[in-house]
Amino acid sequence: MHLKFAALPFLVVLAACGSAGQDPDPTGNHPEAVARHGAEGTVTLTPQQIATAGIELTRPSIGGSGGAIELPATIDSDPDRTRVVAAPIEGRVIALTRNLGDFVRRGETLAILESRAAADLQAEVERARSRLNLARVTLDRDEALYRRGFRPLSQVQISRADFEQAETGLRLARQQLAASGVRGGSLNRIVVTAPIAGRIVSRSATLGQVFMADAADTELFRVTDTGQLNVVLALSPADAARVKPGSPVAVTAPGRRATATLRFLSPALDPQTRLVRAMASLDNRAGTWRVGESVSAAVQLPGGSGDGTIRVPTTAVQTVEGRTVVFVRTDAGFRAVPVRLGRQDGGAVVVTGGLTGREQIAATNSFTLKSALGASEAGHED
Repeated sequence: MHLKFAALPFLVVLAACGSAGQDPDPTGNHPEAVARHGAEGTVTLTPQQIATAGIELTRPSIGGSGGAIELPATIDSDPDRTRVVAAPIEGRVIALTRNLGDFVRRGETLAILESRAAADLQAEVERARSRLNLARVTLDRDEALYRRGFRPLSQVQISRADFEQAETGLRLARQQLAASGVRGGSLNRIVVTAPIAGRIVSRSATLGQVFMADAADTELFRVTDTGQLNVVLALSPADAARVKPGSPVAVTAPGRRATATLRFLSPALDPQTRLVRAMASLDNRAGTWRVGESVSAAVQLPGGSGDGTIRVPTTAVQTVEGRTVVFVRTDAGFRAVPVRLGRQDGGAVVVTGGLTGREQIAATNSFTLKSALGASEAGHED
């Protein structure tokens, strides 16, 4: 394979950014200078240029995998990170401040309900507070009179018991009010707030909707923390017996790829499909994935203890002049090493020849290195 290095287009642009008549790199190690020293089949780059190109480095994985089970899957919310926001007591929706898809913080107002029951609870708190104030005044008066000898001790004890009972009554009234979700607004208003930070994935509430105390469904919103989602799978019983919690799951969709971790395998078959339901945890803090999205999943299978199979990411493999190559890191840059490939395991491919497994290779943006070699060959022919 006769390949020569050609300066990467973006690196040439970097070299051209210097002022006229000035060398942008006083060491002479700018891209054009590098291009002149490139050997056949190699791309000569400095560490800074590699970082600028967005080329990520990795090492081939050796063993530890027995293939992959590839199947369709669905992105779903994590039940442990989802909260249903319901009408706490009977009432009528008079205001909605958030809509489907909105992001909310914990404690932010979602809706306001008008409720007679809320007014009753608020009134009971006020009555309990008045009883406590009266009991406190009576106790203070009786204790003062007792110290002066004008009240028997038994009367003071009765007053103290009445005061303690009033304290308990106020505490219970406040607890009932808090349990109902009533806060803020006037006496007949219920302010419904977000219990967690997240995104509203469901909204069933409408203005003017009335919820009764005996209603079967009082759901207003559903809030989900989308920073972590579930990948829902359906495995055959035979495949389910080959995997275990903790196995990596390669998740792919057009233009996106991620790795999830299998965390749940149902101990029972689904009565309708006769398949085993499984779930994998997917990090979504970048907001790349959406609830309800259909994806492809590849559950990695464990390999034997003596498995020395070498695997590289599929993004590391390129075809140059009809030959399959992987770009191996050298002291000066990269060298295109021809390889023989075996089966594909999800997001990785087995290498049956050409690598020892100890190399450091370009895992991403290797197509940029391929372009450089192709441009070099074209220039050589001219």
